[in-house]
Amino acid sequence: MDHRQTDDVVTEEVANGVFLGTLSMGERASMKYWQIDPGASLPTHEHEHEQIGYVLSGTLTAILEDEEVLLEEGDAYRFPSNEYHGAENRSDEPAVGLGVLAPPRNRPEWRDR
Repeated sequence: MDHRQTDDVVTEEVANGVFLGTLSMGERASMKYWQIDPGASLPTHEHEHEQIGYVLSGTLTAILEDEEVLLEEGDAYRFPSNEYHGAENRSDEPAVGLGVLAPPRNRPEWRDR
C-alpha cells in the first residue's frame, strides 16, 4: 500500500496561479491534488484521459465547449476522454480539489504549449 497526505504533495505551478501535484500514481490511474487561485484560469484543453474529480473547498467555473458549469465545495465532476475543458476561479478564495486521470498522467501535455 502507498500512503500520502495532501501536506506531502509537492505542487508545480502549471499556469499562472494554477498548481498541480501528484497525490498517488498507479498502473491504471493517477490522482492529482490541485489548487486554482482567485482570478486564475486553467487553460482550455483536451486529452485522452478520462478525468473525474471532487472540489474540496472553494468554487470553480468549468469551461466547456458550449457551456459553463459552477462547481462548488462537495461537487464531483467528470470529463470524458477528449472533451474540451478548462476552468476559472472567479471567486475571492482558492479552489482546491482532487482529480483522477485514467490512464495515469505525470505531466499535463498542454503545460508545454
